[in-house]
Amino acid sequence: WMWGGFSVGDATLKRFFVFHFLGPFILFMLVGIHIMYLHETGSTNPLGVNSDPEAIPFHSYYLLKDLVGIFLMISFLFFICFLLPDLFLDPVNFIPADPMSTPLHIQP
Repeated sequence: WMWGGFSVGDATLKRFFVFHFLGPFILFMLVGIHIMYLHETGSTNPLGVNSDPEAIPFHSYYLLKDLVGIFLMISFLFFICFLLPDLFLDPVNFIPADPMSTPLHIQP
């Protein structure tokens, strides 16, 4: 039913595009239902015990921790991309080309 036939044709592409257009909206709706359900029932407090004195506030501690972690990851990525661009390249690419010798694996 989803393919629309034995080969990829007009019906297959239309169904593919419709499903890929509607997919994010359906996912967004399911996430909204999930958040409303968690808001109604609570996340991990089945007994209803107040555990606020043991909680660490998000804003001052975890936000700063996440920002430092993101900064360190972006700094590492910047270092690798701009200061060591040849790190992951094949070493054979740095050998100067010699038109008189052909590698053994290339046969005429």
